[in-house]
Amino acid sequence: MALHPDFPDSPHEILDPTIRWFPADEALRDTGMEKLMPPLVAALRVKVKEFRDSGYVGASDTSKSLLNWWFNTPHLLPQADGNMAEFKYFFSQREALETIIYLYDVMGAKDKSDLMRFDSSGAVSASMFDETWRRYVVKMATGAGKTKVLSLALAWGYFHKLYEPDSELARNFLLIAPNIIVLDRIYKDFEGLRLFYEDPVIPDNGFDGRNWHDDFQLTLHLQDEVRVTQPTGNIFLTNIHRVYAGEDIPPTADDDDTMDFFLGKRPTGGTTDSKVDLGMIVRDIDELMVLNDEAHHIHDSRLAWFKSIEDIHNRLVQKGSGLSLQVDVTATPKHNNGAIFVQTVADYPLVEAISQNVVKHPVLPDAASRAKLAERQSAKYTEKYADYLDLGVIEWRKAYEEHQKMGKKAILFVMTDDTKNCDDVAAYLEGTYPDLKDSVLVIHTKANGELSKAASGKKKEELEELRKDANEIDDPTSPYKAVVSVLMLKEGWDVRNVTTIVGLRAYSAQSNILPEQTLGRGLRKMYPGGVEEYLSVVGTDAFMEFVESIQAEGVELERKPMGSGTKPKTPIVVEVDKEDPDKDLDSLDIEIPVLTPRIYREYKNLADLDVSSFSHQNVIYQSFSEEEQREIVFKDITTGVVTHTTVLDTAGIADYRSVIGYFTKTIMDDLRLVSGYDVLYGKVKSFVQDHLFGTTIDLESANTLRNLSELAATKTILESFKKAINALTVKDRGDAEIRDTIKLRNTRPFVVKEQGYIVPKRSLFNRVIGDSHLELRFASFLEGCNEVQAYAKNYFAVHFKIDYVNADGSISNYYPDFIVKLKNSRVFIVETKGQEDLDVPLKMERLRQWCEDINSAQSEVHFDFVYVDEESFEKYKPKSFSQLSSSFVEYKG
Repeated sequence: MALHPDFPDSPHEILDPTIRWFPADEALRDTGMEKLMPPLVAALRVKVKEFRDSGYVGASDTSKSLLNWWFNTPHLLPQADGNMAEFKYFFSQREALETIIYLYDVMGAKDKSDLMRFDSSGAVSASMFDETWRRYVVKMATGAGKTKVLSLALAWGYFHKLYEPDSELARNFLLIAPNIIVLDRIYKDFEGLRLFYEDPVIPDNGFDGRNWHDDFQLTLHLQDEVRVTQPTGNIFLTNIHRVYAGEDIPPTADDDDTMDFFLGKRPTGGTTDSKVDLGMIVRDIDELMVLNDEAHHIHDSRLAWFKSIEDIHNRLVQKGSGLSLQVDVTATPKHNNGAIFVQTVADYPLVEAISQNVVKHPVLPDAASRAKLAERQSAKYTEKYADYLDLGVIEWRKAYEEHQKMGKKAILFVMTDDTKNCDDVAAYLEGTYPDLKDSVLVIHTKANGELSKAASGKKKEELEELRKDANEIDDPTSPYKAVVSVLMLKEGWDVRNVTTIVGLRAYSAQSNILPEQTLGRGLRKMYPGGVEEYLSVVGTDAFMEFVESIQAEGVELERKPMGSGTKPKTPIVVEVDKEDPDKDLDSLDIEIPVLTPRIYREYKNLADLDVSSFSHQNVIYQSFSEEEQREIVFKDITTGVVTHTTVLDTAGIADYRSVIGYFTKTIMDDLRLVSGYDVLYGKVKSFVQDHLFGTTIDLESANTLRNLSELAATKTILESFKKAINALTVKDRGDAEIRDTIKLRNTRPFVVKEQGYIVPKRSLFNRVIGDSHLELRFASFLEGCNEVQAYAKNYFAVHFKIDYVNADGSISNYYPDFIVKLKNSRVFIVETKGQEDLDVPLKMERLRQWCEDINSAQSEVHFDFVYVDEESFEKYKPKSFSQLSSSFVEYKG
């Protein structure tokens, strides 16, 4: 079944349960429903939507604060280029946390009986649940951000236990990885608690009256370096094999079978190396929450994974507690028979992740291309599969060339059936293709994804180097361009640059491998944002048949011609067109002077802010009941929707400082002020106390705080301060001088979303992308204008921007649409516009001023501007650029 026609493109948009993917009847004829849909999810999605729409009614104060901070509060984070950009969690991440909190806070779901009430299949029974503790499983497609979900769940558990008197959660966390590779990846994110501060996981101090940052006191303990000094505030990051109980002894680099150390397979023999016993550690703590990454192994009560966690729970039970919660995250929470874990409470399937460009789009050879491939009659493995290897290399080379323009390195991944053939393929690739010489990394694995003994005997240093090579293969400085492995690293090897997979083996339904796990190593995206990326999948008929079985889960596999002479299936790259011999790049280049900023903000003026002179309308000071006074409600200024609520404690102690701090921080965030909090806090306090309501009020009064939660008060405070601060601090220097020059031919290549474009003759770029129909129409018009020597779409990569004061009085950057150079050396800056907004006249006035400044600073090239509105352009249909420039002389709004 195809996705609902209203299914949104953005992964940030809230998804209504009625438009989520659901298997069609045709799919169920061959595949049981239990293998496609988690039985609890459909009902939970509806309940969680109601929970979200209600403003999180029923959640604890701590949970409400965190949910509103994470998902309803704007977050501006610094970028590599020095600018600020808004950060948003994916909806799949949001829904996972909302579901967990709904089940814990609202429903009090403690065990299988509580979860079974959400069964919509009628097939769930108590016997399907092995655990006796609280366990929630989150199913998320590879690359959708499971580690972020773990970090949010951890922070929630910590603060809930800290702030909620009757909380059954914990401030100690056992963070389990299935192997060393996954552990390395998690450690990189959690080291120094980096992820918690780089992402807006921890609320600012003062948010809803809590000192979140000060109270977040955690120590990360890695594997065998556990040194517990505090009874709470510990994260134990460990490979699962370190938690095995009894006779199960973890592998080490000194074992005879050292390859087990690499991926963490439990050895059957002994070892003289003593490692930390986490079972002993949990005897000394009273609270523990378990977080499992890549948790699809924990599916059988007979397996050591489950037994180990059960053992820890039982030890805590003996002390009068038990595991507070177990949260598992995985793309494939499935049993060996393909059935999804019944404990799955949230699901973001691969079909939805592909549709929203969260992961790459798998692409297969079309029928004509596959017909050209044949398994040759040869006992030699590489001769037998030469056609498939050759096609894989051809596809990889095309991708490599395109991504290299962006400074990225495409990776080829080849899967074989045993270690001997793995070595043969590596030697074949290096000996046959010069560009792969000394560039193939060999990783031996068994059919179940664990490393084979084929490389046993390696020294610890060699193994560490192999791990390092595998983890750093994306890095441009890494010499490796291809990886050959027996099957694959089943989980954990989550590099981003795999663009081509070649499968030279078949799979059986009885194997523990799933199609999504097979594709998973290549699904992670190379580029941020919503750019479409592609994963070319090549292989034997049996392999392709196996991969295509994922279509039962709604994934629509794209097929395209492959091989020599076909175009690469890669993101659209826009670059200076050096390949076209008919283009004279010198003639098509345009130089744009860069002026010193004319508009600037004078931060020191904040102290001069006179709150008594604000031209606001006084807000009516209302009298609220005692019950109403206990509720402090904050609403969105524009929509009036409740963003968060603070309920004061029973003593009725009103802390106005946190409310004033909230307003101060919001004003600074909106205006992107980087300093002056103390000065501004005092101004906000004075304004609220003496001017907002037209009279002096008591800030300590609970009634005052309730008044401040009203939309009129909130809006007046924020808008009055932003208007006054902009008027006071935004200055115009009155002139500008040329400090640099932008040359279009120096623009670096960049990728764009799949969209309409034209291949130009009068532009030095290889494509002109149209963000609207008008832009494409205008580009086509310029192609036909004989007066035009050159033109270019002003892409962000060009870095041509003009500072201006927007309708709110703040400093913004304006990016004009086109730069046009005429044969008489005049240069026009062109703005095309379909629907007008409040900033259009301000942009046009600033553009006029910018042209005057340029012309005053130099006389070689005359700069001018044209405003092209869609209605007039379509109505009058100018025949030449001179006609356009004389008719559309200036903005006439």
